[in-house]
Amino acid sequence: MKIHFVGIGGVGMSALAQLHAMGADSVTGSDRLISKGYTDMALWEYLKKLNIQLYPQDGSGIDHRTELVVLSSAIEEDNPELLKAKALGIPTMHRSELLAKHVAEHRTIAVSGTSGKSTTTAMVYDILAFAGLSPSVITGAAILSLQREQGVFGNVYKGESDILVIEADESDGSIVKYRPHLGLCLNLQKDHKEIDILQGYFKEFISHCKTAIINAEEENLRVLSPQAKTFGLSLGDVHPTEIKVDGFGSDFTIQGQPFRLHIPGLHNVCNAVAAVSAALQMGVDLDTCAKALNKFQGIARRFASVGSYDKIEVVDDFAHNPHKLGATIAAAHLRGKRVLAFYQPHAFTSVKMLAPEFVDSFAKHIGPEDHLWLTEVYYPGGTIPQGVSCRTIYEGLKARGINVSYDDCRERILSEMAGAAQPGDILLVLGARDPTLTDFAHKLLGALKERQPVESCQNCMLGNCCMHYSK
Repeated sequence: MKIHFVGIGGVGMSALAQLHAMGADSVTGSDRLISKGYTDMALWEYLKKLNIQLYPQDGSGIDHRTELVVLSSAIEEDNPELLKAKALGIPTMHRSELLAKHVAEHRTIAVSGTSGKSTTTAMVYDILAFAGLSPSVITGAAILSLQREQGVFGNVYKGESDILVIEADESDGSIVKYRPHLGLCLNLQKDHKEIDILQGYFKEFISHCKTAIINAEEENLRVLSPQAKTFGLSLGDVHPTEIKVDGFGSDFTIQGQPFRLHIPGLHNVCNAVAAVSAALQMGVDLDTCAKALNKFQGIARRFASVGSYDKIEVVDDFAHNPHKLGATIAAAHLRGKRVLAFYQPHAFTSVKMLAPEFVDSFAKHIGPEDHLWLTEVYYPGGTIPQGVSCRTIYEGLKARGINVSYDDCRERILSEMAGAAQPGDILLVLGARDPTLTDFAHKLLGALKERQPVESCQNCMLGNCCMHYSK
């Protein structure tokens, strides 16, 4: 079958494309970034190794031989790819519908929640793989153990058993399409949608699960399924005791079994307990869970240390909603004297809906000695809500007396951050979707070593910052 993926650069889309390319299908794909000329990316190179042909998002990758076109929620009705498919009479399918087919064909563990899905999915996968159960996985971030030990990109892997672990996304409501063997619900906060809408999604999802495990400490979840199996940090059928966290990981005990986790943050203890809960339901014993999590390497861009210079560490992290940002900054405080943080919002709709929550989260976690730099929203293309700007968050924080700066040029921010850093500081680069953020983190480390001001480039002075794809 010849399948074309529109927006193949998205982590969920690229995972499905890889999975089908690993099988018997012929796969093509397009992306807005290719249309903009950004063709030198690690993901593109890996997809090409799987014989996936890549095109600009202009309809050129679709022809009479294409049998199915797969779309994500980011694709508008007037997208040239969708118009081309309709003109040729080619069937289209939403990404979640294709994933739902894989869910139905396997004994699937679906990991849901507004925060922590990717990390917990990776933990569940690593535990089951360590236990010799040979699971498959489809997730929204590269699993480092897969990259380093299997030589794959890391967001998908095809095992030999009927077990599949997936990340179930709630942002567009597609979570209701999955009917898994086991559903794991981590948390539910306002993100993408209002709480009542999200509760409707999760309630239906839970009703589709053969077995559901929910976080007992999340009131927004507990009211949806009071009879479900539970986990938590202090409550639930499975919960840890003797928790000790430090800047590099945590120690805790579950039912007498000691655990050591080598990624920082109390939120990751909760993720680990959730993963253990799922593994126990799949017949894995606690000792095996502990050994697997002791080896857990994490996932891409989750508290990823880019390097250190003069006792100053640069950390790259995917955190983008208020809950995730707070958890990441709290973890950084365990490791450094001060936190100097840079945040680039990933969506205009997120800023429009969650501006008060962003302000509350940063105000709570950015200490009096810390500093936060904000820049404008990442924009890869598509429809933009008018009048939405990150300045709304900046102005809210200034009114609260928080140490915060705003600049729409990342080069100037880079220079300021490098100049302000002192030994013992943690420099955080925070944000999602934009593939240049990791490059920015590396440039920040380089600027620390040079300790020379980085001048604004000509594009920045013209209002077209070279670090953004958005302009």
